[in-house]
Amino acid sequence: MRHGKAQTWLAMILMGWTLFACASLPEVDPDKTKANAKPVPVVQAAGGKLPAQTTEALLQKRWAKSTLDLKAQAALEESATGVPLIAGNKVQLLFDGPQTLTEMAKAIAAAKNNINFETYIFDQDELGEKFADLLIKKQREGVVVNVIVDAVGTIAVPGEFFKRMRDGGVQVLVYNPVNPAKTRGNGWKVNNRDHRKMLIVDGRVGFAGGINISDTYAKSWPFRSKGRRASGSGSTGGSSPLGSGAGGSVIGSGGGIGSGLGGGTPGAPKDPKEEGWRDTHVRIEGPAVQAMQWLFIQHWVRQDADDLRDAVYFPTPQVAGDKVVRILGSEPDGKFEIYKALLLAIQESKKSIHITCAYFVPDEQTLQALIDAAQRGVDVQLVLPSVSDAALVFHAGRAFYSRLLKAGVRIHELKKSVLHAKTAVIDGVWSTVGSTNLDTRSFLHNAEMNVIVMGDAFGQEMENAFKEDLRISTEITRQSWDDRPISVKLKEFLARLWDYWL
Repeated sequence: MRHGKAQTWLAMILMGWTLFACASLPEVDPDKTKANAKPVPVVQAAGGKLPAQTTEALLQKRWAKSTLDLKAQAALEESATGVPLIAGNKVQLLFDGPQTLTEMAKAIAAAKNNINFETYIFDQDELGEKFADLLIKKQREGVVVNVIVDAVGTIAVPGEFFKRMRDGGVQVLVYNPVNPAKTRGNGWKVNNRDHRKMLIVDGRVGFAGGINISDTYAKSWPFRSKGRRASGSGSTGGSSPLGSGAGGSVIGSGGGIGSGLGGGTPGAPKDPKEEGWRDTHVRIEGPAVQAMQWLFIQHWVRQDADDLRDAVYFPTPQVAGDKVVRILGSEPDGKFEIYKALLLAIQESKKSIHITCAYFVPDEQTLQALIDAAQRGVDVQLVLPSVSDAALVFHAGRAFYSRLLKAGVRIHELKKSVLHAKTAVIDGVWSTVGSTNLDTRSFLHNAEMNVIVMGDAFGQEMENAFKEDLRISTEITRQSWDDRPISVKLKEFLARLWDYWL
């Protein structure tokens, strides 16, 4: 089941459900946050907490005055979220499904001790069967394999599929069962979903982003420039343990994001069914992986599940690179860590806000932050879908276009393929990749996971990826939007009635 179908199903079962009071998002005030922020943020490293002087040296690089002060921004985020930065990591940007799935399969195949895998969707299709076979194989080799899937995201998957994995020794936990009879000690919470996509191997390699386990993601993104395809920087080499992917594509055919835009022209696939979804993931090595491991274990325990089997989940951390990151995990009815960090970065932006978002139904505070940024001269640009697997979400999001366009926000709609990425790069130095959409559901009702990467090196990779999206997008002008048919306006109005649940 695709994301949109699952979300539509969830909206339908909630229709008319008025017994639950609507929760609300917290106010995020940068001035109040600054008043409580420490002068120097905490940075954890492989050997423990870094001294303040070392932290200052790590974050003291001075960019133009028109960009974020990373030390100040890091302190703000820490004050708001309570989560420290982690130094010494290698972060690889994975631009599409084939590249991501290949790297994930390689990491699983190389596992020596344990695999923890959390995903919203795990379909029983060609790709899903291959991943299931690979996980069962590793379990039989003596690797401890634990899997969390969401009950709504896998609602159309036959129970026999996961039974086969369990019979193979894999521990499979279904998050918040839809059937009240299967409810565990934490109660029936059907509106709270696990939307994370996170893989941790041996406590040393981690993956996070927007890509689920489904044939939908196994097809190559067909519109990348030829130069970019040939000069990808992310591949670790070697063939994929999965072999050929679904839909006739070879898993791993996509390259990474190079340093330049590359040449060539986009070429659409001959068969529309071969169009790959546009999505993004990251691969991480270094001490930050332990923070991801901790998020997984917390989730497992909070579901009142069977005890995790013994394994070396937290090996001695090792420095793997020079990237400073923050690992943020949010929970339904939690502390809104991802929401606060993203909103603070938007509010503090000086130069640019470039967001690629699959499901865009912003709350009023986020909407106003984007408008305020544009009105103070920040280059605010959004890449949003032109087609979607979730019609209600699609039209509800478009209902905000008029206010955004009037304020000077530039909106681009990605052509042809379904957009599923959830990324942002702000002032070229603050980047995030994760599972969180800009909608109320993500911030209030879902468990989500995002990686924040500080610095201009990774920021440039993110900017290059954003330019790739712009190249195959159509800009929505204020005039063309004002002239849209009344039937489109009616769809927007009706969809907005459900935006809280979408």
